[in-house]
Amino acid sequence: MTIPPEYQAVAAGLRDSVPFVRTLGLVFEELSAERAVLRLPDEPAHRNHVGGPHAGAMFTVAESASGAVVLASFGHLLDRATPLPVNAQIHFRKIALGPMVAEAVLGRPAAEVIAELDAGSRPEFPVEVELRTEDGTPTGSVTVVWTLRPNRRD
Repeated sequence: MTIPPEYQAVAAGLRDSVPFVRTLGLVFEELSAERAVLRLPDEPAHRNHVGGPHAGAMFTVAESASGAVVLASFGHLLDRATPLPVNAQIHFRKIALGPMVAEAVLGRPAAEVIAELDAGSRPEFPVEVELRTEDGTPTGSVTVVWTLRPNRRD
């Protein structure tokens, strides 16, 4: 696991606040402001009718990886804005067997997103996630579009 100390709280926070992360046993392998890598263990209870991980489990590891990189990039802005997923699209390429890896990468420079927020808009930005087996075989991809919703100041 390669998670610098400044991002360990993000991984711990997601494990603590999102019960489904714990239910699936997701493992945080890498985390930075540009990239997150999570692993979905191969568990019989998570498999589908062809022996691979269920599509819901695959989506969950991908969405969780995207959320981790979003929090690592923009967590310092939580007093000003709330990160929320806007939409997501998943593509299945190959039947996945065994443990899965989800690698999420921020699709726009964080500075651009923050500049839009500073200008008073509600920025949207993609996070691209590659799904693959542990040996590196690509099995799918997910794009999650996120927004930073400015917090109301009452």
